[in-house]
Amino acid sequence: MIMRTHLAARRRVASALRAFGVVAVVFVCLFPFYWLINLSLRTGAELSNASLVPTDPTLRNYQSVLANGDFLAALANSAIVATTTTVLALVVGAPAAYALAKLPLRRKGLILAAVLSVTTFPAIAVAAPLFRLWTDIGLYNTIPGLVLPYLVFTLPLAIFILVAFFREVPDELEEAAALDGLDPWRSFLRIVMPLSAPGLVTAALLTFIFAWNEFLLAITLTSTPAARTVPAAIAFFTGSIQYEQPLGTIAAASVLISVPLVVLVVVFQRRIVSGLVSGALKG
Repeated sequence: MIMRTHLAARRRVASALRAFGVVAVVFVCLFPFYWLINLSLRTGAELSNASLVPTDPTLRNYQSVLANGDFLAALANSAIVATTTTVLALVVGAPAAYALAKLPLRRKGLILAAVLSVTTFPAIAVAAPLFRLWTDIGLYNTIPGLVLPYLVFTLPLAIFILVAFFREVPDELEEAAALDGLDPWRSFLRIVMPLSAPGLVTAALLTFIFAWNEFLLAITLTSTPAARTVPAAIAFFTGSIQYEQPLGTIAAASVLISVPLVVLVVVFQRRIVSGLVSGALKG
């Protein structure tokens, strides 16, 4: 009886510790975003106030940001760059991943390792050479000039994620499709791709998030609002009031550009979790 009571007490303590750990992790993850919203609702001297709740909240910073033509242009540029990068990563990465997963190629593991090795290069290592090269060939300060390097860094990740899913598609399904008259390309499009939907969604979202958030290459390879994306545009914010530190407008802009990512993650959270977990187990 005493032992049962002791075990029950230990379970309650363990449960309480787990609950406390979950709450602590959620707090650590969400507090920076809350503080960002908090700052975005302040102006003037109140920006230096460390209170957890703004005493006089206002939407003035959001109005200033949304009235900024350069910010809206940068928002459109980010959408174009991120969407184009994502589409190209899937269009190029899916067939490449299928070849590595299904076709009888020699040293496929070595090829995949070589592809993944591209991601080990830090962006700062290629920023200066790309700046010189893009300037010489006319890609500096253009949308394609951002899409191409973004694709270099996101394509290996997309291939790695999709290889794990394509390997788990039963060969019998493709053999049956061949008996029904489908060539390998149509079998890939009609059978393998639909069955690998979680992996496609996961690869697409991770690619989009990278392209949407990337700062170093964006600020190095652009010089005007014509091609500048949102993360780079925020770095040039000067505020709506002379001599005022633009923390409020920067916070408001950061909140606005975070909203699309939050919405995407919330809408596709099940697909993301399924894709990441399945890829980890199958790979």
